[in-house]
Amino acid sequence: MANEPLDVAPPDPPRIAWRKQMRERVLREAWLLSTQAGWDRVRVADLAQRAEVSRPSIYAEFGDRAGIGQALVQRETERFLLGVGAVLDRQRGDVRAALEAGVGHALAQARSNPFVAAVVSAAQGGTEALLPYLSSRPEPVFSEARRLVAAWLDVVAPHIPEERRKEAADLVVRLTISHMLLPTPDGDSSPKRVARAAHAVLEMPVDP
Repeated sequence: MANEPLDVAPPDPPRIAWRKQMRERVLREAWLLSTQAGWDRVRVADLAQRAEVSRPSIYAEFGDRAGIGQALVQRETERFLLGVGAVLDRQRGDVRAALEAGVGHALAQARSNPFVAAVVSAAQGGTEALLPYLSSRPEPVFSEARRLVAAWLDVVAPHIPEERRKEAADLVVRLTISHMLLPTPDGDSSPKRVARAAHAVLEMPVDP
């Protein structure tokens, strides 16, 4: 009925609202410092001063400096994958073209997104402070990206056996991260090559 009240969630209690605001301020300052000077130079004392909170409050929320790094990468991962998912969904009718566009978007973000670019540049320069979150640890980036691509393939290619869909999703993510860390001289062709490889795993027709 027109006069029924809207189902609006109640506001957070003051303490929870403060914690959310504090957490976001700390992560925002960690993001800025990481992009400006690299994660190796991010210190809890600096974050406390810049975010205008106490160090004990930061430790209580994140556990330690590594916890801040993990939370920061998790937040950026969610934003990054939302963008990739949106690109994939725009071309659901053409699996190969969609994968090529999605990989292209991811590689472009590695160059233009200040945080992603900072992590990649640091890794290429021999500093791997945040790199483990992008490559070796199961969470958040690798597994979440693989789940995203696999779920998308479940929708757009349900006729392909599940094992091949999972294999293709794994291949796309591994090759994309590899191209982020070790760009090829002809980088513009990388998305096409990754999409072609995934298409072959899916055993779909491939253009010459």
